[in-house]
Amino acid sequence: MSVEETLIESPRLNDKAIFKSVVDAGDYSLTKLQQGQTMRILDLEGNQAADTLFFSQEDPSERYSATDTLRAQQNIYLTTGSTLLSNRNNPMLKIVADNCGRHDTLGGACSNESNTVRYSLEKRHMHSCRNNWMLAIAENPEFGLSKRDITHNVNFFMNVPVTEEGGLTFEDGISGPGKYVEFTALMDITVLISNCPQLNNPCNGYNPTPIELFIWND
Repeated sequence: MSVEETLIESPRLNDKAIFKSVVDAGDYSLTKLQQGQTMRILDLEGNQAADTLFFSQEDPSERYSATDTLRAQQNIYLTTGSTLLSNRNNPMLKIVADNCGRHDTLGGACSNESNTVRYSLEKRHMHSCRNNWMLAIAENPEFGLSKRDITHNVNFFMNVPVTEEGGLTFEDGISGPGKYVEFTALMDITVLISNCPQLNNPCNGYNPTPIELFIWND
């Protein structure tokens, strides 16, 4: 399937959403999404990565699995039509609209350790997605999450091409102002987003910017 075939515009209207929230650059969002509801992640200014984790509300030990998802769909990128599977091989959500084209789930998330290895020791303590997730867990204990639940994630809007040798490279994003992705929950899920604060590679254009979230009941 070509990129053009996956560019599906959404029929949903912003003013019909039951939930709207702007997530500032470098901040997090922790939200419940009920089965049948649809969430949109909107890249407000373009070239911004949204690192996202998904968990079953009933049992957070059931969570998004990149390996099971990629094995089932036989494609290393996520886009319209992709069904995201859990580590128990259950469908968690389906991407139903996407005017960006593709999204990464191989590159992982930035952390103190990866900042050190990829960049330099002096970058170790720069803010990271893992720090965002840890803060979200600490500030919201009612969600029942712990640091052992931070595993596979999706990097919405992030461009991580695979080289001929099988390696990964971080390149300028393929998103732009007003680009979005929408997914419908196939079970009751918890959505944990880090609006990536990374300054050392081009995933955010070296300038993190806000995103906006919408939820509809349909």
